[in-house]
Formats: sequence, structure tokens, C-alpha cells
Amino acid sequence: MTQYLGRTALSHRLFTGLQRRRLGSLIAELAQAWMAAEEGRLHERRGRSRLRAAGAGPNHQLVFTDRVIATLVVLRFQLPHGALALLYGVDRSTITRAVHEVRPLLAARGFAVPEQGDLRLRTLADVFAYVAAEDAELRLDGTEVRVRRPRANKPGRRAFVSGKMRQNTKKATVVTDAQGRTLWAGAFWPGRMHLRRSGEGGMFDTYASSFDAVWETATPVGEG
Repeated sequence: MTQYLGRTALSHRLFTGLQRRRLGSLIAELAQAWMAAEEGRLHERRGRSRLRAAGAGPNHQLVFTDRVIATLVVLRFQLPHGALALLYGVDRSTITRAVHEVRPLLAARGFAVPEQGDLRLRTLADVFAYVAAEDAELRLDGTEVRVRRPRANKPGRRAFVSGKMRQNTKKATVVTDAQGRTLWAGAFWPGRMHLRRSGEGGMFDTYASSFDAVWETATPVGEG
């Protein structure tokens, strides 16, 4: 399969979860931030300003559009990076690098609030502020996601082995509204840590003890 055919197939809504028009808008939105980060990385590596015009030099094996599509597919289906590399005709490390570049850009966009236009929640403090302003019901839970096994001899490697799934996992906190629509997700923990475990920074214990601190730093919706 050629890179063009791989892009055409993987850009379908079944793979990305987005209509192609919305996918195009997302790519355009992220492109400027990615180009700025890429230019900063190259400037740091060179140690000086560029001598040639932007765009000179070898082309990327994976253009930015393909990087976004590949990242969305990985996040949606947890496909092995090697499988996507085969579809795009590149090395696995190229896909891994693309995911590491694009995923923070997606996370920085925050979570869209249903039926609230362009309002986005980026931090847990934003969530509490939104709940206070809208007098909404908040639900907090955890979910478990399989991850690649940490490399051998890495400190804390066994902490990722989940007692429930018997797999290497990470646990994440998910906040939803009363209808179960996601408002925020984050605060990742190794899979071996129980959600209610006390004394070692368990999720619910941490939130219960730090609620007042979070509330003090919250900015009311519509201000700032």
C-alpha cells in the first residue's frame, strides 16, 4: 500500500472518529503550533538562526497531515506503531516520533463542553469552575488503558502491571457530566496503583485532600 492510499483510508471517519471536514479544520488549527515547535527544535539543534529559507532541505517522510491522522488512529484504536508504519511505508520510529509531537498539541486544546459553543476545559480547576457556574452534576471515575511494556531494568517497571487486567496499563481519571459526556481526562497513574489506595497518592484520596486548594485557584467561567 502506498503512502497516498494509506492516508486516504486512514483519514476515513471510521479510523479518526471525525468527519473529513472537521479533520481538515483540526489539522489547520494544529499546524501553526507544530511548525513553531519544529522551528524551535531546529534552532536549538543548530544553535543559530537558519541560513536558508523555510522549506529548504530534505522533505519530511511523514507530512504533518499524516502525523495527525496517525496519532488519532493510535489514540482511538491503540494500533501498534509498527502496523501504521507499514501502511505509510516508513520506519516505526517515525510514527512514534509523530505521536509524541502531535499528542501534546491535542491535549493543549482541552475538552469541548457539550452545548457550550467554544468553551473548553483544560485543567481540573477549569472543571470545578464550570460546575460551580452551571450548578452541574459532576462524576469522577477511573479508566485503565493498555500500554507497551516498559523496557527491561527500568525502575518501577512492575508498577505498570495491573492486578485486574494482568497487562501493562496506565490508569486515568475521567470527569463527566450527568449524561456521561467527558469533560476532562488526565492524571495518569501506573496500572498497579488502586484507585482508592490511601497513603500513596491514590486518585480519589488526592482529590479529596486537595479540593480546597484546587477551588482557590479556579477561575470563574467567562473571566480571565
